[in-house]
Amino acid sequence: MEYLKGIVERVTYSNSENGFSVIRLKTENKEDLVTVVGTLPSLNPGSQLMLKGDWKTDSKYGKQFSVKSYKELMPSTLIGIEKYLGSGLIKGIGPVYAKKIINKFGLATIDVIEKDPNRLSEIEGIGGKRLEMIKNGWDEQKEIKNVMIFLQSHGISTTFAVKIFKRYGKKSVEVLKENPYRLADDIWGIGFKSADKIAENMGFEPFSYSRCRSGFFYILNEASNSGHCYLTREEITEEAQKLLDIDEEVINDHLLTAVRDESLINDNGCIYLPPMLFSEIAVSKKIKEITNYPGIYSPTGVQEIIEKIEKEEKISYDIIQKEAIEKVVSSKFMVLTGGPGTGKTTTTLGIIKVFQQMGAEVVLAAPTGRAAKRLSETTRMEAKTIHRLLEFKPGEGYKKNPDNPIKGDILIIDESSMIDLLLMHNLLKAVPVTMNILLVGDVDQLPSVGAGNVLKDIINSKRIEVVKLERIFRQAENSEIIMNAHRINKGLFPELKSGRDSDFFFIQEEEPEKVVEIINDLCTRRIPKYYKVDPLNDIQVLAPMQRGETGAQNLNLVLQKSLNKNTQGLEQGGHSYYPGDKVMQIKNNYDKGVFNGDIGIISNINFEDRIINVHFDHTDAVYESADFDELVLAYAVTVHKSQGSEYKVVIAPLTTQHYMMLQRNLLYTCVTRAKKIMILVGTKKAIFLAVKNNNITKRNTRLGEFLKK
Repeated sequence: MEYLKGIVERVTYSNSENGFSVIRLKTENKEDLVTVVGTLPSLNPGSQLMLKGDWKTDSKYGKQFSVKSYKELMPSTLIGIEKYLGSGLIKGIGPVYAKKIINKFGLATIDVIEKDPNRLSEIEGIGGKRLEMIKNGWDEQKEIKNVMIFLQSHGISTTFAVKIFKRYGKKSVEVLKENPYRLADDIWGIGFKSADKIAENMGFEPFSYSRCRSGFFYILNEASNSGHCYLTREEITEEAQKLLDIDEEVINDHLLTAVRDESLINDNGCIYLPPMLFSEIAVSKKIKEITNYPGIYSPTGVQEIIEKIEKEEKISYDIIQKEAIEKVVSSKFMVLTGGPGTGKTTTTLGIIKVFQQMGAEVVLAAPTGRAAKRLSETTRMEAKTIHRLLEFKPGEGYKKNPDNPIKGDILIIDESSMIDLLLMHNLLKAVPVTMNILLVGDVDQLPSVGAGNVLKDIINSKRIEVVKLERIFRQAENSEIIMNAHRINKGLFPELKSGRDSDFFFIQEEEPEKVVEIINDLCTRRIPKYYKVDPLNDIQVLAPMQRGETGAQNLNLVLQKSLNKNTQGLEQGGHSYYPGDKVMQIKNNYDKGVFNGDIGIISNINFEDRIINVHFDHTDAVYESADFDELVLAYAVTVHKSQGSEYKVVIAPLTTQHYMMLQRNLLYTCVTRAKKIMILVGTKKAIFLAVKNNNITKRNTRLGEFLKK
């Protein structure tokens, strides 16, 4: 083992899950920077380290110092102190103020901040408010360091120390010692496995109830992330054995205890987290209440209203569209479904006009900001996101509820295939039984990102009126995007022979590296030049999966470099954020009013205080450094995350690298996101595999079953 001492110049890479980092270190006896690799989480430029490890030579990256253990020291040089303070570690001090403080106090800077922080007010620009921020930031940082030291002493990544401190404050270490499994329940991003590792190192009993209970929660939450509302007793037992590595008998005993103390519910052998079962029952019950309540609108005279609208708007509805309009008038709860080009939008507009002619108040909503914006543009009426419709207030919840219901006569929800079970539950709680409901959506698209399969379950229950539009209208027949979408949905290979005036293109390329080069060139040069579109707002790259060379993560790094020319960015954990970056929120954040899948643009970065401002379609949100992991680049996103959105141009890599994700409904959803131009880059074999794979993973849901009862 050798020792190495130096100052962190920059963090080249950092994995937030396991803390593995690559850093560049400035040492006293070497002119060039030294590359250091190992578990080095939560380090900032300017940190002074004493490292213990070995030198090794990597065939690709050359000589590196591989760390076995390290200790963080307070910086002792002017350059080190300036970098340390300027890294954004302490709120209120960024690069500018770091330089001013160093110029004033020199090597005594750390002592001044620690022992006599009021002296900082001697520096121009540091008033009472900033001084208070710096004091609090310094104290907070010391507490966070205590959490880090505790985590480190138990062999755990210190990446989440800030989040732990934010949640538990000065009681953080106390909470960790008492029950580390609380981390998995309370803090987003910290899973059962991290909490379990802490518990193991602290000597917690592997057969304990608290461990098993937390393991059950983890298994069911992972299942809900895959769309399941419950697991069977056999499924949860099998998964628990793999996860916990203990006897089945012990697992069954603890599962029984978890059901007895109502942490979990066993309903006919289906093991639920309580909110999931309550939501399935409540949604089915409310749908029945709405359908059983007498409607106030009659189909009598609707034909005359339709004829009047046809004359005024100079359009002609076909038989099924007229049937849909008549049925929705007399149905309290109805579904309108169909693929692209089958007239869902035209029919919806007709339904709105008919209800308006009858004097009804029409309310429009959609699951996402983009879908709501598009609905608003097509109807020329106000359309809200479901969260906005329910008047969500951070810290207070939904203002619209059974005591303060939504006002209106008919509620029309577009892109209904995206609605997950919990959102549907909150929506229907706020809907009065007197209201008519129309769900509009394409049931053949991918199901919701969240748990449940609400639209499909409602349709399959056969208890709700459903109208499916299947005829492709003449104007839609001219679009190869629409025709190929229907071919894919029927299990037929798409037509790939495209002329210059086509809207659907295929570029054959087998080498993943070249696929990335082609996509980069299409986004930055060829498409903007030929079609005169904005690469940031009009072009969207959709990938079947996150990982791999042609996955969304790598494509984002390539496109960020090509499309964003800003040179000053903010780095954290090996990720770089620049003003103008296209980003996506990846978890529901009720405090900020932004939700999983929302896409926005970084409008401003405060480098001093390490704060990012993001402009979304429906709101502006502020992110402090502890929240940065909720944002990912969105120049490229997965097909799953694109649901409910339409883009002028869609470019999608489709290679056999994505073998695991090549499914018919994924390719169908991808193609139907394109409004003007669809470009597939990859191989015919990958397209063939996707078209032929119609083995859709069944989700564990019982909404349809409850509706039938």
